[in-house]
Amino acid sequence: MDQGNDQANSKTTGHVVRVAGGMDGFTRGEWNSLSDSHKTSGNNYNPFISYDFLTTLEESGCVGGRSGWQPHHLKLESAEGVLVGAIPCYAKSHSQGEYVFDQGWADAFERAGGRYYPKLQSAVPFTPATGPRLLVAGGCDPLTVKAGLAEALRMVTDRLGVSSAHVSFLPQDDVALMEAAGFLHRTDQQFHFFNDGFSGYDDFLATLASRKRKALKKERREALADGISIDWLTGRDLTERVWDDFFTFYIDTGSRKWGRPYLNRQFFSLIGERMADDILLVMAKRNDRYVAGAINFIGSDTLFGRNWGCVEDHPFLHFEVCYHQAIDFAIANKIRVVEAGAQGEHKLARGYQPVTTHSMHYIANPSFRRAVADYLRRERQEVKLMGDYLAEHTPFRKDDQ
Repeated sequence: MDQGNDQANSKTTGHVVRVAGGMDGFTRGEWNSLSDSHKTSGNNYNPFISYDFLTTLEESGCVGGRSGWQPHHLKLESAEGVLVGAIPCYAKSHSQGEYVFDQGWADAFERAGGRYYPKLQSAVPFTPATGPRLLVAGGCDPLTVKAGLAEALRMVTDRLGVSSAHVSFLPQDDVALMEAAGFLHRTDQQFHFFNDGFSGYDDFLATLASRKRKALKKERREALADGISIDWLTGRDLTERVWDDFFTFYIDTGSRKWGRPYLNRQFFSLIGERMADDILLVMAKRNDRYVAGAINFIGSDTLFGRNWGCVEDHPFLHFEVCYHQAIDFAIANKIRVVEAGAQGEHKLARGYQPVTTHSMHYIANPSFRRAVADYLRRERQEVKLMGDYLAEHTPFRKDDQ
């Protein structure tokens, strides 16, 4: 299927499937009609699937070009050419920036004589945050459209002759539908904070065991002991000078963690222009200059913690800026959930609870699909056992405390 030109018909739903080679394949109005992608009344807004976020990734060059993330967005249209659904999707030449690790699958498939890359990846690049992947236009039947999108992704994978298609960090409610379309289910673990209507941080602390409360109070005091203060910056506070400071932090962490940071300086300028009210920068200041910071994105009911960095090392400052301050902001603004990014069992002691995340995988080769399915059955069991164990070791008070 030629990107942006060819089309195919869905066998079961009668829809037309097209592939767009970028967000310019949609008008803003079309994209904003899709579920959870735009701030409207009653909409569970997710900033990462907004038109502005995905367009900024493309216009800044963070995806496309030589990034190994080639936009390959799927459009599902009615016979009359009206958009009814879409999938944010990319053709990938590697497995970096996904946070659902399949490099072992790639090695095994290629040792057996196959070609794993390119593959299709439905995801928000560089963003391990759960959100909609099967996007439905307003006024359409969600189950019908989602079934059509799942079939479309499988069909495009087969027509392109690529090894596989992967859907990362999708809601659990869509798992069964995608399994019915031939996708394999994979699980993993993250840690989220749940705001149970707390009136303040002390109200939250009261839910913890006494020893844990004391430890967190001490940790927060020590994080600010070197004359450090904390600023919350959003909206008009996000000046180019602030972005210069934060980008310095981001580059330092990215260079040490994975060698080449995924986001460039232009991305932060553009996202600051377009989504300033959806961004929270938590910035730590010492001697009248910023020395550390973390970026968060604000959804309708979720604060998404993303990148962190620093130019000075201070005990516990990472925990303060990334986790404690996020809880403070969520409580102050009545935000229900804080998603603090991928992995990190150290979050458990700071009031974040284990949560299962979900991804779905279509493997075109039947023999390889069977091998992956067997692996995933065992992996899901291990993830569940670990989740059960972690849930028993949260810092919250037990009934007898």
